Amino acid sequence: MGPPRHLALLPQPGVETIEWPAPFADGLPILEGLRGRRVVVLASGDPFWFGAGAVIAREFERSEWKALPGPSSFALAAARLGWSLEQTLCLGLHAAPVARLRPHLAPGVRAILLLRDGDAVHALARYLTNEGFGASRLTVLEALGGPRERITEAQAETLPEMTFTHPVTVALDVAGTGAVLPCASGIDDSVFETDGQITKRPMRALALSALAPRPFELLWDIGGGSGSIAIEWLLAHPTTEAVSIEARADRAARIRANADRLGVDRLSVVEGTAPAALEGLPSPQAVFIGGGLNEALLSDLTARLAPGTQLVAHAVTLESGALLSAWSERLGGTLLRIELSEATPLGGKRGWKASYPMVQWQVVL
Repeated sequence: MGPPRHLALLPQPGVETIEWPAPFADGLPILEGLRGRRVVVLASGDPFWFGAGAVIAREFERSEWKALPGPSSFALAAARLGWSLEQTLCLGLHAAPVARLRPHLAPGVRAILLLRDGDAVHALARYLTNEGFGASRLTVLEALGGPRERITEAQAETLPEMTFTHPVTVALDVAGTGAVLPCASGIDDSVFETDGQITKRPMRALALSALAPRPFELLWDIGGGSGSIAIEWLLAHPTTEAVSIEARADRAARIRANADRLGVDRLSVVEGTAPAALEGLPSPQAVFIGGGLNEALLSDLTARLAPGTQLVAHAVTLESGALLSAWSERLGGTLLRIELSEATPLGGKRGWKASYPMVQWQVVL
C-alpha cells in the first residue's frame, strides 16, 4: 500500500498493490482489513517525524508492525543546504495553516517546512510578504532524493510564477521588517484586534506570571474579551491548551480570528456565560477570570475544580474587589492591588495619568 507517486517508483513488483486514498485516514480501514497478511506500507522518509508511522502505530499492536525508516525530508533538505538541524525549526504544514509559522517569524530564523502541494509554496510566499517578511529567502525543494528532484531559490516577495510539484519542502531563511512576537509575556496590545475589551499589556504580563503555564496544561479563560490571555498562554509552549469562554458572539468571533492570525488555531472558543458554559469541558489545570466575576461563579468553580488547580482572578470595581478580598480570607492565596500610571501630555509638559486600580487574587485550590 502507498500513494500513487510511491507505487510509481517501484519496478514491476509482481504483487498486489493498493493505492492509499486521500484523506489519509480513509486508508486505515483498508489496512485493518488486511490483518493477518504480510503488508508493506510505503511512506516518505522517517515515518515517525511528521509521517504516517505514528498514526498507523496507534491502530495496531506493537507486535503487528515493524518500521524501516529512511532519511526524512528534513534530513535530506539539511543535507542539500548544509544547515544544522539542531539549530533549524522543523514544521509540518502539509495539514496545518501557514499561520502556524507566525510565532516563529524573526530575522535570522531558519526553518524547514513540509507543505501540502505546489500551490502552498505561493501561499507561503504571499503570507510572508503580507506579514512584512517578504525579504525572506525561500529554497523550494521538490521530490527530494528522487529522479524528479529540483531546487529553486528566490525571495518570498519575488517568487516567480512557476509550477511546483508535490512532494515539496521549503527551506526558509527569515528576513524583513515585520513585527516579531516577543518570547516573554506581555505582547503589545496593538497585536490584537479588539473593541477595547482587553487585558492590557502590563496586567496581562502579571496574569500570565501568576498563571505560570507549564507544558501540557489546559487553561480556562473566562470572559475572553479579545482572547489575549488564552493566546499568550498558548504561545508559552506548543503543548499547552486553552478554552476561551465569551458571552458575546462578536467577541467570540474576534477571539477566534486573533488566535488563527497569531498561529495558535488550537484555541477552543466557547460562546456562552460561565458557569453554564463550563459544562462538559475537560478539566483545566489553571483558570483565569477576566470577566463575569461574581459570587455564584466562584462558588461553582471551587466546587467543580480539582484540588491543585491554579485560579487567578482580576477585579476593577469596588464590589468585585471586595468579593476577591472575602474569598481570599476564606481560601488564602495571594491578594495584590496594582496601580499603574502612564506619562501623558499635560499642557506643554507631561503628567501622570492613573489607570483604575486592579485587584489580583491568585490561589491554588
